[in-house]
Amino acid sequence: MSETGLQPHRNTIYEEQAEVLAHVAHPGEQFVMRLKAPKTAAHALPGQFVHIRVSRGRPLRRPISIMLTDPARGTVDLLYKAIGEGTRELSERKAGELLPMLGPIGRPFDLSDTSKRYVLIGGGVGIPPMIFAADRLAGASPEKTVDVVVFAGSEVEFPFALKPSQYLLPGIAGNTILGITSLESRGVPSRLASNAGMYGCYQGHVPDLAGEYLRALSEAERARTVMLSCGPHPMLHAVARLSRETGVAAQLSLEEHMACGIGGCAGCVVKTVEAGGEYYRRVCVDGPVFPVEMLPEFA
Repeated sequence: MSETGLQPHRNTIYEEQAEVLAHVAHPGEQFVMRLKAPKTAAHALPGQFVHIRVSRGRPLRRPISIMLTDPARGTVDLLYKAIGEGTRELSERKAGELLPMLGPIGRPFDLSDTSKRYVLIGGGVGIPPMIFAADRLAGASPEKTVDVVVFAGSEVEFPFALKPSQYLLPGIAGNTILGITSLESRGVPSRLASNAGMYGCYQGHVPDLAGEYLRALSEAERARTVMLSCGPHPMLHAVARLSRETGVAAQLSLEEHMACGIGGCAGCVVKTVEAGGEYYRRVCVDGPVFPVEMLPEFA
């Protein structure tokens, strides 16, 4: 960490004509898109995003979090919801089309300490960065297994293959059984939360589910734990409260409206407290990931 509290990061951004390889619709106007974008795939880190021009007639790009990359194949996977005119246009793109794209953008999560226990908490379209982080952590250390647990929340059907988890987790009730198949197959335990009455899910908000797990850990285990989280602001406020109540460190990835997406317009600034002073940082390139203690909004 630097003296300001931000992890040093060289923000190298590439411009690519990303080819749509696959585009799959899921319930709740959710879409998973696979792009051929070799430069982004080779350099992206968990917590970063891409900025996509969705059509020729719409010059402003749309920021979308990276869910997975395959550097060997040069592919990037994205999960997004069609909630506005721009993302609805994006949802109409077909395999074989090219999308002008900038990426990877932003300050990623700090995953450098493989002795930590990482508790990943994602809500809605904040789930993709958690999938990416879990994937990287699962392969981070050839010498030992890194402790990773993923909690994901959604009010619509999850756009992933699900299965009963093979892992027991302290504090988690026996009827909260479903996990994400792709994570479980990599040795990463996961559990799901929803207020929509879905079978096998915790009935409630995902920070509450994570809280039941954290409170069941010993004080020593919580001391070596760090939370990573992305989702809507009310969820991040709940994660910040959980951090204060349990003493568990947290890194938050902020969701903000963006114009340029590369730090030029300063339209996505957030107040931070660093080294005793107040600053305004751009979420796009100074974030989107910040240590929770730097964000007075979440104090």
